[in-house]
Amino acid sequence: QVQPVESGGGLVQPGGSLRLSCTASGVTLDHYAIGWFRQAPGKEREGVSCISVGDAYEHYSDSVKGRFTVSRDNPKNTAYLQMNSLRHEDTAVYYCAAMGGGMGARLPIVPHEYDYWGQGTQVTVSS
Repeated sequence: QVQPVESGGGLVQPGGSLRLSCTASGVTLDHYAIGWFRQAPGKEREGVSCISVGDAYEHYSDSVKGRFTVSRDNPKNTAYLQMNSLRHEDTAVYYCAAMGGGMGARLPIVPHEYDYWGQGTQVTVSS
């Protein structure tokens, strides 16, 4: 029913910024809580941020708190993850995921609470 598509990844220097976008054609994305996840080689998939339906609640993992911001632009049917002050350890494939039911979102940000997943976009932080 929902097929998120991520974009905006790429190569960035330490201390730089990227903004990831998440869209879904034919679906009103603001009907769904959105989670952002990342997975680095050899590591488990990690929840980094989530935002509830209606944008009343936002959460962040400790590793990105104060550096990343999740938001929506509903007229554009798009969710965003603004990533600032990027570090080498932020290097990963980043995924957007939509929750199938309920308002969401809560801590901890765990993959099994999300139902519809994008294919991922690579973020590489390197000098």
